[in-house]
Amino acid sequence: MPITLPGNLPAYQVLSREGVMVMTPDRAAHQDIRPLRIGLLNLMPKKIQTENQFARLIGATPLQIDLSLIRMSAHKTRNTAAEHMAEFYRPFQAVKAEKFDGLIITGAPIEHLPFEEVTYWDELREVMDWTQTNVHSTFGVCWGGMAMAWHFHGVPKRMLSAKAFGCFGHRNLAPASPYLRGFSDEFVMPVSRWTEMRQDDIDAAPGLTTLLTSETTGPCLVDDPCHRALYIINHLEYDSGTLKEEYDRDVAGGTPINVPTNYYPGDDPARVPVNRWRSHAHLLYGNWINEIYQTTPFDRALIGV
Repeated sequence: MPITLPGNLPAYQVLSREGVMVMTPDRAAHQDIRPLRIGLLNLMPKKIQTENQFARLIGATPLQIDLSLIRMSAHKTRNTAAEHMAEFYRPFQAVKAEKFDGLIITGAPIEHLPFEEVTYWDELREVMDWTQTNVHSTFGVCWGGMAMAWHFHGVPKRMLSAKAFGCFGHRNLAPASPYLRGFSDEFVMPVSRWTEMRQDDIDAAPGLTTLLTSETTGPCLVDDPCHRALYIINHLEYDSGTLKEEYDRDVAGGTPINVPTNYYPGDDPARVPVNRWRSHAHLLYGNWINEIYQTTPFDRALIGV
């Protein structure tokens, strides 16, 4: 089944060319099936790139998805055209009376700041509390996942002495988890962050279970069933060239940065990187969507009740 997107949203054309099933809201209105309503709270500067990445993954499932793009109410982005934001995004304050089957809270390039110093932290805390009454399942990604773990459990994000940057091996700790159906025992995932969550801090928070971890970069995917949430602090959603874009940006800006580990063939930035995580990205988000489908109330009004 397709994902429902506005016909003039850039992701609509991108996904159509890639063979992902997409349909316009008008066409979806004539379907005799309740679509899953998924919100994307997009905190990333490159809004369109992030839209494409997540729409690609949740749109590849056999279920109809109604994707809603959400932004923080007072925060103004400087990297995406105001016309795009006005046409496709709604502020959180405009949607908070509504209910969603799922919500993705993305990362944000503000790792160096304590959570409480982020300009929109108070509203984000409101969002996270709102998920407990208005969202069936929430997926916090990178900084978004760390923010949720801090808000609900007091799990701190800790600064690293050097950026964790590259493609690192991960282990599947919970093969029986419904979120890890089809996962290999070991696989590679992109990592790009200056902070981490440590396993001993996670273990000290009752109710949290680590599902995926890396011997090099630590815990990655954490299940929080009490809050109907998953937290992933690495980037299965990344495109093949996303780490290259980050590396080239830092090199061009004179920012000290290492060549991303295990990313370019032979660690040679002149060569084209190879995507070795795409299948697991589709598995994880497909499993998440399927779990929502299996457990969310048919009557959306009953979510959170």
